[in-house]
Amino acid sequence: MEPARVSTPRNIIVIGAASGAGAPDPATADGPDALRHYRVFHDTPLQHVEWDTILRVSRAEQDTPLHAVAALGARLAAEVEAVLSAGNFPLVVGGDHSCAIGTWSGVHRALADRGPIGLIWVDAHMDSHTFATTPSGQIHGMPLAALLGHGEAALTAIDGPGAKLHPEQVCLIGVRSYEAGEAALLHQLGVRVFEMDEVRRRGLADVFDEALAIVRQGTAGFGVSVDLDALDPAEEPGVGTPVPGGLRRAELAAALSRLRGDPGFVAMEIVEYNPRRDSGHATADAAGALVGAIMPR
Repeated sequence: MEPARVSTPRNIIVIGAASGAGAPDPATADGPDALRHYRVFHDTPLQHVEWDTILRVSRAEQDTPLHAVAALGARLAAEVEAVLSAGNFPLVVGGDHSCAIGTWSGVHRALADRGPIGLIWVDAHMDSHTFATTPSGQIHGMPLAALLGHGEAALTAIDGPGAKLHPEQVCLIGVRSYEAGEAALLHQLGVRVFEMDEVRRRGLADVFDEALAIVRQGTAGFGVSVDLDALDPAEEPGVGTPVPGGLRRAELAAALSRLRGDPGFVAMEIVEYNPRRDSGHATADAAGALVGAIMPR
């Protein structure tokens, strides 16, 4: 399958997803507003960055977390599809990681006539629970399972029923905290998981090479979903669910910089920024550095 043919550089259009209903700490919903206020995303001479909108959950939709996540996901999917269809590059900024269901459902819809999409999921967690396996009940631990077609119908059917991703075109990087149920699902599906022990043993550059081969194989384009808790909380504390021993900002930025100008790289997502837990805007600056890494100079 040929990669998506789009002109580069494309305008980066930032879409905020003020999602907090899927997480135990709803302060992640404040992440998009904080990142816009801090102005961490900047133009370069060759790349324009523009904030579009920050999507929010209405009071009427806050009756249950499931309703809130599904409602925001549907609107986010439509917004992402519109940005891609206009020839631009959507950058979704969360919010808790449940918003990923909307992000990648929208990318799937936009590219459906060209072929499937690949996805690199950079995260300390697997986010592959269903309500049958979750010990916490939190929906931000379920988005990847939903995108692979497993779990609650209200989640798997966002922007249309069925799986939005094929397991052989998905991989996870940086995992170091998970439960047996979600690990069993990913193993059953054959999803490649690069745990932190393997990343440290091989080096992120080598792992990223393999990840790119996975998400490029037979796809019309691919994206990257970055949960900021993939980074080491000793350096970046402003996340919803910190886990020690993560990636360093500089090494992840170096890996992402290889995507500059790649026509197959069609969308990116940065989630789980919690401004109430940040220190001196360090983690906000990290989000800006990761986006800056993909921009041509």
